Amino acid sequence: MESWSGRYEVMGQYAGSDIVLESNSLLRAVFFIPKNKERQVTVMRQAVTTMQYVFAGIGGFMGWFLGGLDGFLYALLMFVVIDYATGLMAAFVQKKVSSEVGFKGICKKVAIFCLVGIGHVLDTQVIQNGNVLRTAVIFFYLSNEGISIIENVALIGLPVPKKLKEVLEQLHEEADEKKEDE
Repeated sequence: MESWSGRYEVMGQYAGSDIVLESNSLLRAVFFIPKNKERQVTVMRQAVTTMQYVFAGIGGFMGWFLGGLDGFLYALLMFVVIDYATGLMAAFVQKKVSSEVGFKGICKKVAIFCLVGIGHVLDTQVIQNGNVLRTAVIFFYLSNEGISIIENVALIGLPVPKKLKEVLEQLHEEADEKKEDE
């Protein structure tokens, strides 16, 4: 394969050549980066543009699937991140750090957002009246994550404000009642 201004380097050699070239030839072979510097810049710009399109597409889909980024979703996102961080801290303090447990935790966090998305799709495509189900799912997991944060903070050894604990328990009860009503 030839570029506009030269040949492609594959596995340390130009096609049809026996000359071994520089040490970054494996990178060139994997990404088919041409030897010509000007062409390299063009190829890299195209790669960056393609990655931007991919990430924009993923972001657009996630925004639609999750029902947009409102205050509820931002709160849930923060609670999920803080819960994971405090869980890691508690594991370090107790000397029970495990990559398997950490991976399961990440899978659970991803599943939370999948359920929020399912709630949104049901609201918009089936029920077609507001965001009741999505909001109920978010409140349910907000309360669960909040309670988990409190448990993690207690395991670390910090005192937990009683009022904060009461508010999260009340939110959890209200989320359970909303789920039962539907």
